[in-house]
Amino acid sequence: MNKTNNKSPISAKLRDNEAYMKERVGVDASFDLGFREISVLKRNVQLYYSNGLVHSSVVQVLIKELVEINDFESNTKKTPEIVKNRLVHHQFEQVETMDEAVDQMLSGLISIFVDGMKYAFIVDVRNYPGRAPQEPDTERVIRGSRDGYTENIIENAGLTRRRIRDPRLRLEMVRVGERSKTDVCVSYLQDVADDGLVRNIKEKIKGIEVDGMTMADKALEEFIMERKTSPFPLVRYTERPDVAANHIFEGHVQIIVDTSPSTIILPTTFFDHLQHAEEFRQAPVIGTVVRMVRFLAVFASMYLLPLWLLFSLEPTLLPQGLTFIGPTDVGNVPIAIQIILGLIGMEFLRLAAIHTPTAIATSMGLIAAVLIGQIAIDVGLFTPEVILYVSISAVGSYVTPSYELSIANQIVNVILVILTGLFGLIGFMIGFVIHLLILVRLRSLKTPYLWPFIPFNAEGMLYVLFRLPVPYSNKRPSIVHPKNNYRQPLKKS
Repeated sequence: MNKTNNKSPISAKLRDNEAYMKERVGVDASFDLGFREISVLKRNVQLYYSNGLVHSSVVQVLIKELVEINDFESNTKKTPEIVKNRLVHHQFEQVETMDEAVDQMLSGLISIFVDGMKYAFIVDVRNYPGRAPQEPDTERVIRGSRDGYTENIIENAGLTRRRIRDPRLRLEMVRVGERSKTDVCVSYLQDVADDGLVRNIKEKIKGIEVDGMTMADKALEEFIMERKTSPFPLVRYTERPDVAANHIFEGHVQIIVDTSPSTIILPTTFFDHLQHAEEFRQAPVIGTVVRMVRFLAVFASMYLLPLWLLFSLEPTLLPQGLTFIGPTDVGNVPIAIQIILGLIGMEFLRLAAIHTPTAIATSMGLIAAVLIGQIAIDVGLFTPEVILYVSISAVGSYVTPSYELSIANQIVNVILVILTGLFGLIGFMIGFVIHLLILVRLRSLKTPYLWPFIPFNAEGMLYVLFRLPVPYSNKRPSIVHPKNNYRQPLKKS
């Protein structure tokens, strides 16, 4: 892909810069691009900005400050220095190329050109449209903070900085997209995160060549991850600043993409997707119980249906006390086909709930599930047991904290049901082994996906299975190769 790198220098002639802005940027054609020319100490000064991305009242104050220079100053030879001193805003820089000036203007900053000067002043007056921070719908907690990331990268960086007031926290900005110029922020602790990991991530981001990043973080993930066809999520998405901060403390790297309320955590493992903030908002014992129940639900979403189908097809595999598990009435349709139809029906309900207005989504889902399920049983399409186990499997997928992992687990569930229905015990065992081997071979930026289970790490497994009290959770996961292994300073004796 060929990239155009026209590094046009800023001209000392103001009219040349104006012609560039009109021809390349469309200042006189696009209604949302603002342009104002004023006279300061007998020199023309031009201001360029995007109306929808700036704070209008701040722009008005800035123009007023520049105009008032004529009332208090008279040294025309030092006009650029005087203008610079009057720009008292919190973020200010000078650029020497038109490309930089245009990129900053289209990012919500204001570009100021002074006649006779071969550079432009850039002042931060951004005011991105968006919503206020609020609790994410998919990561709710009973107790805990109610703020969440928004579509504004500046606010998101502030929410992270608020929880990590460490001078060693780095928030490095990169622009991606030849046309979109999407802001991407790489966040990490300089004295904790592995240098090779940080360097690898930044190189992958800077090497992206694409017109635009309209799908934001998901498009970025597909560029930087190696296994692009894997259904299993190789990064963790979160909209909670406290979750992201906790991962940064462990030595992970956070990627914030402008226009997206979810941030990316790298690298990640299978068990990272099974953690939830609610476990850490409860007592350690309660958190451990919640975690165990969640693990049970996740594994039920994958293996409950194929196991029940296996026992239905081969009742001799059941112990003497569990012979009641099989269906009492097979019905008119084979059990395997019933399960597949049930899973497809649950997917219909899920998609319908997404596209249905919120006010009627809940009632629509309940009515559809009850009516369709009962009528299907009455006409002989489903047996009651199939409805029961399909429902338990569906609830288990909803219990999974990671939406991406729950979808991948449903795919595994369907494949295991098909293999079990076709080949019985052999099909189930083959499907289970293949599933395990795929997970073992997966890597998230060279990080084993099943760590600490495979390769086995006893200490890491202890942190996975049990929600330990915070004073005892004093070690960072070794799999991210942190520079500092201890999360808490050792007490001096």
